[in-house]
Parts: sequence; structure tokens; C-alpha cells
Amino acid sequence: MTRKHHPWIIGALALTALPVSSNAAGLVEDAHARLDARNLYLNQDNRSGSATPSKQEEWGQGLLLDFTSGYTEGPIGVGLDALGLLGIRLDSGKGTHYNPQGTNRAGLMFPTDSDGRAVDEFSSLGMTGKFRLAKTEARLGTLRPRMPVLVFNDGRLLPETFEGLHVTSKDLENLTLTGGQIQRVKSRTSSNSEGMAIAGAGGATGKRSNEFNFIGLDYSLSHELTLQYYYGELKDFYQQHFLGLVHQHALPLGRLKTDLRFFDSSPSGRNGNQSGRDEGYRSAGFQNDGKVDNRVIAGLFTYSLAGHDFSLGYQHLSGSSDFPFVNQGDGSTTYLITDRQTGARFQKAGEQTWVAQYAYDFAALGVPGLTTQLAYQRGSHIKTAQGDQHEWERNVSVSYVVQSGPLKNVGVSWRNASLRSTYDAQRDIDENRLYLTYSLPLF
Repeated sequence: MTRKHHPWIIGALALTALPVSSNAAGLVEDAHARLDARNLYLNQDNRSGSATPSKQEEWGQGLLLDFTSGYTEGPIGVGLDALGLLGIRLDSGKGTHYNPQGTNRAGLMFPTDSDGRAVDEFSSLGMTGKFRLAKTEARLGTLRPRMPVLVFNDGRLLPETFEGLHVTSKDLENLTLTGGQIQRVKSRTSSNSEGMAIAGAGGATGKRSNEFNFIGLDYSLSHELTLQYYYGELKDFYQQHFLGLVHQHALPLGRLKTDLRFFDSSPSGRNGNQSGRDEGYRSAGFQNDGKVDNRVIAGLFTYSLAGHDFSLGYQHLSGSSDFPFVNQGDGSTTYLITDRQTGARFQKAGEQTWVAQYAYDFAALGVPGLTTQLAYQRGSHIKTAQGDQHEWERNVSVSYVVQSGPLKNVGVSWRNASLRSTYDAQRDIDENRLYLTYSLPLF
């Protein structure tokens, strides 16, 4: 049997075959590595509904070894990065991990074994080949993208990673160009890569796509104003246009940040015809027959003064489908102002959400490293067969990172969230997370 290799793997091997300068000093001299340790206890109490589980509770230790090489000298610089991930179960019983025997769904932090229990540990190693020409860099392999159309999730024990090609160019003044293709995703609770999907496509056993194409540009008109355009397409599911504006304005007293966002999402490939949707290439939504049809307009305004940040925002979804994004049902992130701790995201068809947030940095009082945040958002006009529904979420967090001494870089963070919803498919949630983190530069 001939083994099929993904194009990104072939590309990475091709990079290593490029002729390079015999003087590879920069490859080693500019290399650095860091070990990040994250100890996480997570308790989620599902307050409504009769379906199991009514409670999930897990505790684990995550380790992330991040190695970044420099570049070889010469017109084309070549390098190789590596990302090692290890998750260790400290506590997770079958009743609190909860997955029925025979399913392949994960719990809150760990994969599930054949008996429906959390595995003892899971690990993976990701490699990224890279080359640089002038101010253009191409990366092939393991990626952690941060773009309006695709954002990796890093809210649990280990980060979600993707596999593909990502090219970034800054050769033109004040303009950053981005493009590439993603082919696989590795969830935050898995050692295995898989194809990509959206909500409504059947969950863990549903349809998948191995092609997410993207392009984007960020243009700085000034130090205060940045304009953005991005396009993303998950083949056979959806295509999405994004427009963004970020403006920083100094006031006589304090500073005002304006963050405006617009998404326009429509069908791609099989999702655009009835036969494809019947196969399972579907989107969640209301009376949309699984067809992607969504627009989002949002604005978040933040006033900052002497350590205080006061934010007010509004987000409005229109169209018959939910907001589509790469989501296999095992932990994902969106570039919405309403994507917060519980994962409800407030991105349902027709939903309109008001957001209020307050944050304080205690460095203004002489206590650097101590921060706190309080946020509340309320969504309404969710389209359902029972009429318009509503939901709200409240988040509180307190974090401290030691700034000096033998415990420098040790951090502790407590995050609490409550979600209440009249939407049938959304359970009420009370959740607590306690993080103990440490970052150790190795070289």
C-alpha cells in the first residue's frame, strides 16, 4: 500500500533539502527554547437539563517545550522549530470525566480511553520548517494561528494546533500580507490530527474538510489606526470575509481604543447545494436547512486611565445560520468580542449582545503582576422554533505573576464564570478554573 503524505509534510522535507550556506551560525546563535508548565483544576457544574453529565471535574499537569531556531545565513534563511506537548492526568474519575463507553469524545482536559475514562497521559511533537527571504517568512508544519478568520484555542491544559502553510510578508511599508492553507487540526484534548468541520456537521463522527485557505492584510495608516481585511474558506462548508478597524486615541485624560469588526459568511462547495447538505456538510442555525448564511457587526470601545480599563460593546448577528468557524466540538476559539470562558460564544442565529467589562492592573498601585477583570454580557433575539430566546454570562478573574526572586515567572490565576440561557440546546453552567503556571527560559 502506498502511504499518502500531506502536502505540508512534503513541503517541509523540501525545505530541508534546500542548499544552505556552510555558515549556519545564526541557526544556533539565534535559537531559544522555553519550558512552560501549566497545572489546571477545572470544575464545571451543569445546572440545568437532565442529560449527563451534571458535573465535570478534572485536574492535570501540562508541559509545553517550545524550541525556536534562528536562520542560516545567506539570501534564503532556513530554520526548524519544534513544539513538544505532554498532558498528565492528576485526577479524573469516570463520573466526572464522563464519556459513555465506545465514544471518541474527550472530556474537559483529557482524551477518553475505550472504557470511557480519562487517559493517564497524552503527548505529541510538532515540527515546523521555515524559510525567510528579506521580510517574508514561510512556515510549514505545526502552526498556532492568530487571525480574525482562524484562532487557535489555548484555554485548557494544552493548546490546539494546526498543520499547514502560513506565509507572512512585511516587505511593503506599513503593510503586512498573510496567506496560506491549513489541512489538519489537533485539538487541545488529543494527540491525533484530523480534518476540520463546523457546528452542525455531525460532531465527532461528522463530515470533515482538509482545506482551509486564507489571505489577509493589515495596513497601518498611522501609529494609531490599523485597517484589516481577511478571507477564509473551509472547503465545502463556508467562505468568510472580515473587515476590521482598530484605533487608539490619546485623550486629555486617559486613552480610548475603538475596535470595529464585520464578518460576512456564505456557503462553500457542498454546503451550497441540497445534495451536499444532505450528505452532512451542514451548519447549525434556525430554518436554514443547514446552509451557511450569517453576518456579524460588532464594536468594542475601551477607555483606559491609570490602570483602569472600562469597556462597552455591542454585537449583532443577522442571517439564518449561526456564525460559522472551524469547530470539531472539542474546543475552539473565535475572533468575536463575545467569546469568553464558558464557550457559549453568543454567536447563534439572530443574536444581539451587549458587553460590559472592567479590568484593573495593580501595577498602578505598586503591585506589578497582579491583575483582575470582571465582565458581563447579555444576548437576546436568538431565533428558535419556540420564539426568541436569551442568555447571559458573567466572568470574574484574578491573576498574579511573581516578578522577581527565586519564584520569578510563577503565576496563579482563578477564573469563575456563570452562564444562564433559555436556549434549549444550551445548559446553564457554573465553572471554576484554577491555574498554576511557570515559564522557564532554557536558552
